[in-house]
Amino acid sequence: MPAPFAKLALMRRHLSHRLILVYLACVALFVVGVTGQHLRLFERGWFNLRTWWQPAEQGIGLERYQAVIQAQPIDGLDDDLSALTYDPDRKTLFTVTNARSELIELSLDGRILRRVPLTAFGDPEAVEYVAPNSYVITDEREQRLIRVRLDDATQVLDAGTAEQLSLGIGLNGNKGFEGLAYDSTGKRLFVAKERDPMVIYEVHGFPHGDPEKPYAVHVAQDPKRDRRLFVRDLSSLQFDERSGHLLVLSDESRLVLELDVHGRPLSTLSLSKGAHGLRRTVPQAEGMAMDEAGTLYLVSEPNLFYVFRQP
Repeated sequence: MPAPFAKLALMRRHLSHRLILVYLACVALFVVGVTGQHLRLFERGWFNLRTWWQPAEQGIGLERYQAVIQAQPIDGLDDDLSALTYDPDRKTLFTVTNARSELIELSLDGRILRRVPLTAFGDPEAVEYVAPNSYVITDEREQRLIRVRLDDATQVLDAGTAEQLSLGIGLNGNKGFEGLAYDSTGKRLFVAKERDPMVIYEVHGFPHGDPEKPYAVHVAQDPKRDRRLFVRDLSSLQFDERSGHLLVLSDESRLVLELDVHGRPLSTLSLSKGAHGLRRTVPQAEGMAMDEAGTLYLVSEPNLFYVFRQP
């Protein structure tokens, strides 16, 4: 082959190799971009940078919390527990299991105090204290909200005889109602739909508080707030009565996120190994609750118990 043609062939091979490298680099950047967007890593990274530069002054300060009890098994409980709520009257916690449906009362250090069987509940996934001896339990698959009343003599709780509300909004199998939180001042029940889509509903009028007034239920959404949630799923909610802020727990993102009264992210608590004194990553966090002092309690499947406090 004459020298000019050989040189031209060599240039073509070099150009072809460069084009292949450019193509592979573009594919890699595309994959990184799609993955980052799916995991909400860019938004989370920007939030971390912004709060590091200028910490929120009006927040609860989740970044200051430290684990004081971590990965403590709940003795006597092997089922997949889900959700958590704090009862300010009893000074105890309540959770539910959905494999063998029960409402379980826990001490503040994670000991079982009481177990009450649940009947006709389907798939109980969340529980929330709303008033003395009164709780709301969700049926995830059927998207039912069921109000139950519990006293010291209660032996069993039957959904068939309880006040209940069926919403049926965007039914999606096992990606239904995962978390509850109650605002006793605003009389709002926050209901978290896990994902596909990920939504926090605000239910007004349930549970029905005044029998003298007509029964009227209103369900509201805040798409702007929901778009700000840089998490992959919703596992649990907690409303802080002191600040009016809403806490969001995400199992897949391994994160607790604080939202202000306008739905803007303020602070975070990472559930990954090494953060907040955690010796290991919290596996499958399912429920959280907060008491009057701001102590944060958390449970993960199948039966692990955590407590976080500010120093």
